[in-house]
Amino acid sequence: MRIAIASGKGGTGKTTVATNLAWLASQNGLAAAYLDCDTEEPNGHLFLRPAIDQRREIVRMIPQVDPARCTLCGQCGEICQYSAIVCLEQKVLVFPELCHSCGGCALVCPAGAITETPRALGVVETGRCGGLGFVQGRLNIGEVSSPPLIRAVRQAAPPADLLLYDAPPGTACPMIETVRGADYVVLVTEPTPFGLHDLRLAWQVIKSLQMECGVVVNRALVGETEARQFCEQARIPILAEIPDILAIAEAYSEGKLAIEAVPGLQRIFARLLLDVTSAAGTNALPEAARRRLRSIADLRADPPGCGRPAPGAPSCLLALRGNPRAPNRARAISSPDP
Repeated sequence: MRIAIASGKGGTGKTTVATNLAWLASQNGLAAAYLDCDTEEPNGHLFLRPAIDQRREIVRMIPQVDPARCTLCGQCGEICQYSAIVCLEQKVLVFPELCHSCGGCALVCPAGAITETPRALGVVETGRCGGLGFVQGRLNIGEVSSPPLIRAVRQAAPPADLLLYDAPPGTACPMIETVRGADYVVLVTEPTPFGLHDLRLAWQVIKSLQMECGVVVNRALVGETEARQFCEQARIPILAEIPDILAIAEAYSEGKLAIEAVPGLQRIFARLLLDVTSAAGTNALPEAARRRLRSIADLRADPPGCGRPAPGAPSCLLALRGNPRAPNRARAISSPDP
């Protein structure tokens, strides 16, 4: 099962959702792997702290013109849709940063003056953090074409029941390359005007790809209903709402997984993992893992030292009200109980 975690903008909490889901899955009987496809700024390793056991350089092929054989016919420039190769009056110019390595220029050159040479694009690193597989890509400084490296990251995925793709922000080619072929897409947003605007853009992209998706609202606040209203109108399920509490921000700033640093948060992520795997329509969850996750997500059991909340109280209040480091926990909301 392949789940992509994406958003229309940066800073909404994609990595928070992806790393915590991956870690929770691996700790509860599921063979899982986390793939950081945000190759321009990978940061999942800051929270998972994997032991890297392999680094592989990724290259792409760039045209090289032999001026002694070139007849300046211009056919190479005509076929290139990205202006990566341009035929001038006295020579041919190549712009490696624009090249998509299609090889078309070499194929149409009647004089055979064009060959292809490798150019380093970045590296793919693989390893493990406990029972969780880990893969990340690092784009070289100055390189602008990340999709080839993202493909290499996906190809390096270890055998697993669950693959979690941490997508780059935005709605351009890198995000599309990451989510393509996934069984389900989780769109992470925040209750701000920018968050809602970019959620619309991301949803439009996923819709155009004819893929299924759901929404996670991060830093959710009581009274902020715009995201919920949009999801209801667009018929997008809200899978979870992660509360806006100081303890989660502190854990993030210290490079800690939120589910380990904040008591009760495992319940939200366990329910999220169950809902996502169910929505994806796959049978990737072994029955033993499903039972363990249901046990964690069971909201009938109160946290230690916490009484039962009033009827109708948001479920994540129950999950977090016993946490003394959550001074604004009363602002938290979550998806209604099924």
